[in-house]
Amino acid sequence: MAAGGQRVVLLAHASALPDEQLPPDLAPAGLVVLGERLRPNAAATLRYFAEQDVTVKVISGDNPRTVGAIAGRLGLPGASDPVDGRELPDHDDSASGDPASLAEAVEAHSVFGRVAPKQKRAMVAALQANGHTVAMTGDGVNDALALKDADIGVAMGAGSQATRAVAQLVLLDSDFAALPPVVAEGRRVLGNIERTSSLYLTKTAYAMVLALATGVAGFVFPFLPRHLTLIASLTIGIPSFFLALAPNAERFRSGFVPRVLRFAAPAGILAGIATLLAYELARREPGLSLAQEQTTAVMTLLWVGLAVLSIIATPLTGWRVTLVGAMAAAFPAVLLVPFARRFFALQAPPLIVWLAAIGIAAIVWSFARLFVPGDQPVGPRGQIVDT
Repeated sequence: MAAGGQRVVLLAHASALPDEQLPPDLAPAGLVVLGERLRPNAAATLRYFAEQDVTVKVISGDNPRTVGAIAGRLGLPGASDPVDGRELPDHDDSASGDPASLAEAVEAHSVFGRVAPKQKRAMVAALQANGHTVAMTGDGVNDALALKDADIGVAMGAGSQATRAVAQLVLLDSDFAALPPVVAEGRRVLGNIERTSSLYLTKTAYAMVLALATGVAGFVFPFLPRHLTLIASLTIGIPSFFLALAPNAERFRSGFVPRVLRFAAPAGILAGIATLLAYELARREPGLSLAQEQTTAVMTLLWVGLAVLSIIATPLTGWRVTLVGAMAAAFPAVLLVPFARRFFALQAPPLIVWLAAIGIAAIVWSFARLFVPGDQPVGPRGQIVDT
């Protein structure tokens, strides 16, 4: 019956009940069999975590065969090979303990039964020692130690006060299926923060280049304030609004600040240099008015900004291509509408200047691609441990 996924409790009677030991004349009186009713969405929840490369481990104080049978009905990998917690290696750091063996056992199996509270805590520590980020869910007092030590402690709302007190997250409806939206939202927020941070730090970098070139090197500042408003709106403000709200399933990776700076600083510096170069070339072109020279600088920085946006928005799915294309089409529209052209103080330069600005932007885009962090390994897999 236990192997079929049912909890089996033996009732026995004796003539007397000593304080610390079972009486020698115990006689079996009957079996109480408790069936488990699985939530309809439990299997789908486990499949979601498998798709997201998050490993689920079931740790319980019940019979290992019972726990394995229930996990097997949900399709959990490794459920057919449950481990009895009493057979796990000692976890302490004493001479008799073997933390490395415990970590190896926890890493290799998915279902554990007859696990004591201290063992749950040791198993969480073993996973963390192997470089994993561990989320622990539980509802009983015996889960409190492990919940407290886990990177993320998740308590059930119907669980004990002790587990709710030490947990960072409490599921008020006591439904494990609430975690996939939590994971998805966390990844969306963190991933999109990194995207938008790259945009804004790129702007900071080229603004510093322009400021230093003007204030220290003596270059002529190429913009009016309204020009910068137009550039920032089309390359940063409007795109970042949509990118911040977009779905994003990218896993969190450590090294957020170095990774953003490794792209934004070189890209911004290249953008500033390209703008100054285009403006100086336009100033040396005979017959161009000041408005045309400034428009050349606006075009160059705007095309470079759009090139940076196309890199940051990767992968370029349909709506992202539409977003970049709409921002690129907005600038010619501003030049074609008389009111907008006068408001932003723009005047279209000759075709050769247009081509030169696009060529400079293309060169900057090619160099900027060299600084993209690219597809780096995301590191150790996340671990969600469920009891």
